[in-house]
Amino acid sequence: MAMISPNETTSEDYSDYYNLTPGDYSPHNTNNIKAFSRVFLPTIYSIVFIVGLIGNGLVLCVLVKYHKRSNMSDVCLFNLALSDLLFLLSLPFWAHYAAITQWVFGRFMCHAVTALYMLGYYGSIFFMMLMTIDRYAVIVHTHTSLLSKYRSVRAIIALILFTWTLSLVASLPNIIFSQTSMSNKPNESTCSFEHPNPKWRLFFYIELNILSLIIPLSVMVFCYSRIIPILMSMKSQKKHKAVRLILVLVSVFFIFWTPYNVVIFLKFLHQLGYINTSQWYQDLNMAMEWVESIAFTHCCLNPIIYAFVGQRFRNLFLKILKEWFPLCFGQCPIIESECSQRMTTMYSCSSVTDQSQNI
Repeated sequence: MAMISPNETTSEDYSDYYNLTPGDYSPHNTNNIKAFSRVFLPTIYSIVFIVGLIGNGLVLCVLVKYHKRSNMSDVCLFNLALSDLLFLLSLPFWAHYAAITQWVFGRFMCHAVTALYMLGYYGSIFFMMLMTIDRYAVIVHTHTSLLSKYRSVRAIIALILFTWTLSLVASLPNIIFSQTSMSNKPNESTCSFEHPNPKWRLFFYIELNILSLIIPLSVMVFCYSRIIPILMSMKSQKKHKAVRLILVLVSVFFIFWTPYNVVIFLKFLHQLGYINTSQWYQDLNMAMEWVESIAFTHCCLNPIIYAFVGQRFRNLFLKILKEWFPLCFGQCPIIESECSQRMTTMYSCSSVTDQSQNI
């Protein structure tokens, strides 16, 4: 992720500006903007951390407690929640960094927190894509034996390990190049990306645009454009609800991540010298704070749109609440889903919405 260094200047030397790292938050040397950032960013990150921790933690609790068999959708949902939690664990450190504009946790924690941040960031996106492809294979290629074989236990484990490995590979440049260094002020240090070559900065921007927007959005649009006609052809009263959920998933992803990637692309142009002015420099820095705050909140919505929308998951969640808080939730009824026929593989004994929730 691209963040702005707190010790940067507005001179024509933009080297500090390109030392991008999570937690480098202050947009430029205007005092009122810095004061605003010290309050706004820690507040936003604290809210996202608390809400996201509760939501994703509950998802993990439900999946671990009621795990009965290897299911691709549940395994992907588990790893999606785990990715979001890794991402969220880095936010308190960046919030503290934003509040005091210096890194006090040392060199090792600079690498460690950046690793949590980037692994969670790419892991969340890649597991959303894997869930989309899984839904596509189940619904569009239901009777294709070749595609059904990948749902074996070994194949599921291999896919999960491959996805985490891919997330690690995508994160490695940022983890390796994250360094602590002294700022312009005495006795103050920063945690920033120290790229050895300007070409790495261009690679960083392009990697973010391709891996966090272009590829996942293309996968979602392609898969869902094939899934929707099949859902609409089914004789089910809940097919419209499933289609609406699909549209919500795509729309939410597009709305939350497109502004961030647009700013990243503008920074790419800025690096190439097409919009190389101090005004653009300041505007992009300020814009990054807002679009990152919007993008960060997506990890709070993942538990809602991928888990709690489904009736089956809500029933399991309610069972946990009854066990933990019997006085408060003991009288809450659990609504069982009705199912009269197998619509498709993994589309049985729960609503169409339950099966499309993990797209």
